Amino acid sequence: QVQLVEFGGGSVQAGGSLNLSCSTSGRTFSIVAMGWFRRAPGKEREFVASHTWSAGRTKYGDSVNGRFAISTDWDKQTVLLEMNSLKAEDTGVYYCAARTSWNVYGMDNPDAYSTWGQGTQVTVSS
Repeated sequence: QVQLVEFGGGSVQAGGSLNLSCSTSGRTFSIVAMGWFRRAPGKEREFVASHTWSAGRTKYGDSVNGRFAISTDWDKQTVLLEMNSLKAEDTGVYYCAARTSWNVYGMDNPDAYSTWGQGTQVTVSS
């Protein structure tokens, strides 16, 4: 089993920056990719970013492309999400997720991921 714990949520004014981190533990050798998703109040879960560990590829949701950056600190086995130029619509609970198999789902589909963190709240005030 893989365990995930998110850190770094909080409140920030629009235009500001915030960094999230997701620590991984357990059977991390089984991870093929990591992703970040978010859920805003009253909305569906939304894909934010992903990092394919084996290929080093990254992918971003349209609403965050150019503002957010995902990376992995290999020494700490931690996945980072750097969020810049934050907007009020970035508010939500952010979840990191681990993908442990190459199934039929794309990187932006929550069903591709087998393990989820507990989530961390990000609030952007305008």
